[in-house]
Amino acid sequence: MRRRDLRLLPIAGGAWAAGLLCVFLPQIAGAAATACMLAAIVAGVVVRCSRTRGAERGGLVIVVLAAAAAVATTACLAMPAREAVREREAFAVEVVADVSSSASVGKDGRLWFEAQSRSIESAKGTAAVSAPVRIGVEPAEGVDLGATIRVTGQLEATDPGERSAAVVFASEAEIVRPASGVFAVAAGARSAFIERATRLPEPGAGLLPGLAVGDTRAVSDALNDDMRTSGLSHLTAVSGANCAIVVAAAFWLVALCGGGRRLRVVVAALALAGFVVLVTPEPSVIRAAVMAGVAMLTVLLGRPSAGAGMLALCATGILIADPWLAATAGFALSVAASGALILLAPPLARGLARWMPQPLALAISVPLAAQLACGPIIALFAEQQSLVGIAANLLAAPAAPIATVIGLLACLAAPIPMLADLLAASAWLPAAWISVTATVSARLPLAQASLVPGIGSAVLVAVLSAALGIIVRGRRGASDVGGRRGRWFSWTYRVAAVVLIVALSLGGAHLALQGPLAAMAAPSGWSIAACDVGQGDALLVRSEGEVALIDTGPEPGPLDDCLRSLGIDRIDLLVLTHFDLDHVGGVDAVRGRVDEVLHGPVVEAEEQLILDGLGAAGATVTEAMAGMRGTLGASTWRVLWPLRESAVFPSGNDASVVMEVSGGGVPRSLYLGDLSAEAQRMLARNVRLAGPYDVVKVAHHGSADQDPAIYETIRPAIAVFSAGIDNDYGHPRAETLDLLTAVGAHVLRTDRQGRILLGIDDGRIAVWTESDVGAPE
Repeated sequence: MRRRDLRLLPIAGGAWAAGLLCVFLPQIAGAAATACMLAAIVAGVVVRCSRTRGAERGGLVIVVLAAAAAVATTACLAMPAREAVREREAFAVEVVADVSSSASVGKDGRLWFEAQSRSIESAKGTAAVSAPVRIGVEPAEGVDLGATIRVTGQLEATDPGERSAAVVFASEAEIVRPASGVFAVAAGARSAFIERATRLPEPGAGLLPGLAVGDTRAVSDALNDDMRTSGLSHLTAVSGANCAIVVAAAFWLVALCGGGRRLRVVVAALALAGFVVLVTPEPSVIRAAVMAGVAMLTVLLGRPSAGAGMLALCATGILIADPWLAATAGFALSVAASGALILLAPPLARGLARWMPQPLALAISVPLAAQLACGPIIALFAEQQSLVGIAANLLAAPAAPIATVIGLLACLAAPIPMLADLLAASAWLPAAWISVTATVSARLPLAQASLVPGIGSAVLVAVLSAALGIIVRGRRGASDVGGRRGRWFSWTYRVAAVVLIVALSLGGAHLALQGPLAAMAAPSGWSIAACDVGQGDALLVRSEGEVALIDTGPEPGPLDDCLRSLGIDRIDLLVLTHFDLDHVGGVDAVRGRVDEVLHGPVVEAEEQLILDGLGAAGATVTEAMAGMRGTLGASTWRVLWPLRESAVFPSGNDASVVMEVSGGGVPRSLYLGDLSAEAQRMLARNVRLAGPYDVVKVAHHGSADQDPAIYETIRPAIAVFSAGIDNDYGHPRAETLDLLTAVGAHVLRTDRQGRILLGIDDGRIAVWTESDVGAPE
């Protein structure tokens, strides 16, 4: 077996480390560049003078330091322009910029794209400055790569590490100069193809432009979520998979025609370059094209031993050109997936071939290698890990290249409408297959696992991925080599087996408790539940089988876990007290499962989009006003706040929907949303709040902004605080805890006790918590 040449990997590692250091700590970029240059010079002198057998290693150190110095120098040179943009934060600005990426519709309904600024005008004056910015405009025509646009709006500086120096929320936009030359031709071909594709029926029509030319504007939110859950989202964007398909198709087509190896490489490279131009040569596309092109060509040419070195050099060159890519998940995923194709897929294929035919083993090894390599990276920033990704990719694998290649041909055939229509219709069938695969696989039980994003989850996934890779590869590595190395292989195989057995046992028990046994594990007598969703609110009220949910927390995953653990499939009444992220961020967990929605005042367009999505999924949507009443099972509820047509608190925390629920087995309870002390005082003046209440959900997660008088009036027996562990706000505040304790309330808090369940048992309030810390006796 030919060994891989990994000597160049430290170069990419050094460049990557320098990039991360400089983009997250921009103030030291200059010092880092100087230090690396001096270190490289010193190392060069030492190597030249020593002339020992270690000269090769010394030369590698020099190259690593030189690459790091180059990355730091690029970052240092870019800093002044970026700072000139960031200095105009919070200003109303007029920006003239060149569009440098394709546009996509965000969750706020705006059209978002990357651009390179030319000039920025604000109250501080006009500056000719070139820096990357991200711009959001109202949907419009002509926002194509290469166009020059003038926008007026609000500028916000980004955090260190982000590739764009600032974000511009545009209120007005004007195309100064449309795209021209090859960019205009490519934009016209894409537009014609998208129009032609979207005339086809669903499923598949909206997905086809994404598969062929990377335009995802026609992909619905539901399908986009399903693609992400099923691990197929890389097919809807211009990723390494698309580029690899183009390279492989061109390579094999020339081979079928009898072309030699050199001609195959040239044609494959030209096809990839044309594809990049057609789908817009934005940085992410160029990055994916370089990575996938190198990986595919090394495999197709039978030179995988050189692939790792070529990949390392390409990654280093990309980082020198743009150090901010070091901090982007897309770049890391491209490198990991391409490296997995070169280094990991072949041994996995050989291991799988022990149990199945060689072609099937090869087909499975590619998505498996990508999943194992990319899983730890995804765990750093995503709360969900797809458990059906490998199977879904296997099902979609035969259709993806067909849809991509035929879709591209349909795009290129735009001047001949009949041929273009025929090709688009032919590409529709595999696109529909992929769409159905995503939808069906995403709805399978246990299609994804919830994890808390961060380093801990990444380490956990990395350990499990390594163990699975070792098991799939098998003991063959131990039998191929003897002595100490053979014993090492055998030992690691045993450790990997133990890790997987433990993980499967724990995971199976957890899934059983969260799935089929969930309802059995939860107490049957609860009527109020405070879900542990982190720094946010999500409270359930249940009476005679009917369920109300008050807010959804900041993310779908924790809410979905809570609902599953309590055996809840349907929400009869959803109350969105207001539209802060910590109260509506998890709404996707219940979309399509809600009968009626009550909500606070709507101000922003993205708030209306949330309600429109719920309405489209079958819910009746109504704005809540004081005086509204209704029933939930045998209990009754009434809305106490906000006042109808009140101009004092038109939106936000102080316009939170406040509800009272009682009867039907539900303790008399009051839910105060995020009201401040001033709003609490006005609530008490306008609404008769006759205490005592059995349960009160304390306002604003227990912030210090509370009115003592209202709590003295309502005299709660139990005060529930919904807050996240070690949150940045210090919620619940000590003075608020003391306030509730002083009025005689037992304090329960989700950051200490996890999920909290309350009910009535023999006329007394019963309490169940995940942890006993601070629970009432």
